[in-house]
Amino acid sequence: MELTTQQKNAQNEFRIFVNEEIIPYASEFDLQEYTPSTIIKKIAQRGFLGALLPKEIGGMGMDMITFGLLNEEIGRGCSSLRSLLTVHSMVTQAINKWGNESQKEHWLPKLASGEVIAAFALSEPNVGSDAKSVETIANLSGDYYILKGQKKHITYGQIADIFLVFAQSGGKASAFLLDKNSPSPGLDIKPMTGILGVRGSMLAELHLNNCPIPKENLIGKEGFGFPYIASSALDYGKYSVAWGCIGIAQACLEACIKYTSERKQFGVYLKEHQLIRQMITEMISNIKAARLLCYQAGYLKEIGDPNFIVETSIAKYFASKIACQVSSDAIQIHGGNGCNSKYPVERYWRDAKIMEIIEGSTQIQQITIADYGYQQYFSSPAKTLAYN
Repeated sequence: MELTTQQKNAQNEFRIFVNEEIIPYASEFDLQEYTPSTIIKKIAQRGFLGALLPKEIGGMGMDMITFGLLNEEIGRGCSSLRSLLTVHSMVTQAINKWGNESQKEHWLPKLASGEVIAAFALSEPNVGSDAKSVETIANLSGDYYILKGQKKHITYGQIADIFLVFAQSGGKASAFLLDKNSPSPGLDIKPMTGILGVRGSMLAELHLNNCPIPKENLIGKEGFGFPYIASSALDYGKYSVAWGCIGIAQACLEACIKYTSERKQFGVYLKEHQLIRQMITEMISNIKAARLLCYQAGYLKEIGDPNFIVETSIAKYFASKIACQVSSDAIQIHGGNGCNSKYPVERYWRDAKIMEIIEGSTQIQQITIADYGYQQYFSSPAKTLAYN
C-alpha cells in the first residue's frame, strides 16, 4: 500500500514527536508506574486525543490510516501512552455515534481538547472476555440510575474525568457516563500496581456503592450496552492495539539492529552471525505482514466495508502474536542485557504480552476468525473461501 503525501508527512511528524518527547522518558514512566500530566498535556495540545473527532468540534478528523500510524508511533515509544489514546478514543467514538445531541455538545469538544480525560469501564473481577455478562447493576430511581458493582483493570482510571460504565439495567447491558467531577457519592477509585506490562497506564479499580448517575447520562437506550456501544467501541480499540503492536515490534527491531551493530562476540559484530541475521529477517518480514493487515483493516473502515470488523480481528490477532515473538527474540539477541531494565527490550516484551490479552484475547480472536471462515465457506455455492 502507498501512503498519501499527507499521511507520510503526518507519520514523520508523529515520529519526531515520539523520538523527542516520549522515548527518552518511557522507561521512567514504566518504573514509576505513572504518566506525568505534562506529557498528557503535550499529546492533548497536538490534538491527538481528538484524532478521530470531526474538525468542526475541535477534533483532527483523521482518516483511519493516519490514526493507525499515530498509534504505531506512540506505541513504538510507550505502550502506556498509546493505551490512553486507545481508551479515550473508544469513549469519544461511542459518544459521537450513540450519544444524544446534548451529550455530544457537552462532552465532545472537551474530550477533543483533552480538557477531559475518558476511560472505558467494562472489565470486572469476574468478567473479562464475556463482556455482555457484566455484573454491575443499574437500578432506575426517580431521576437517577443507582449503580452497584465493581470495575477492574480500568486503563487510566486513576486520572480519568469521565467513565463509560457498562451495567445491567432491567436485565439488559446498558452504557452510562459517570462524571467523576460531579457529586458522585459511592464512587471509590483504587489504584492498581504491580502489573506485568503497560505499567504507566495508571490502572484502577472502580467501586460503585449505590453510586447515582443522572438518567440523562444513559448512552443510547437500555440494552444498547454490549451489542451496539461496547462492540463498536471495541472495534476501534482492537484497531488501535493492533497498530500499537506494530509499534512495539518496530521498536524491538530498531533496538536489535543498533545492538547487533555495536556488540561483538567471537571477534565479530553480532550482525555478522548468520543466526542473528535470520532472526532479523523474520522480524522484518513479520512486521511488514502485520502492518499490511492493519492497512487493510483501516482501508475497509474508511470505505465503510462491514468486513472491517473481522479484518480488524485478524490484524489484532496477528500483530499481537508478532509483537510477542519479536520482543522475545529481541531479548534473546540482547542476551543477559535483555533482562536488564537499562535496555528497553525487556519492557517491550512485558508490554507485548499484555497486547495478547486486552481488547479481546488471542483466543477470542481465534473464535471470531474461525467462525468467519466457516460462514464464508458454507455461504459459498462453490464451497470455497473468498480471498479479498
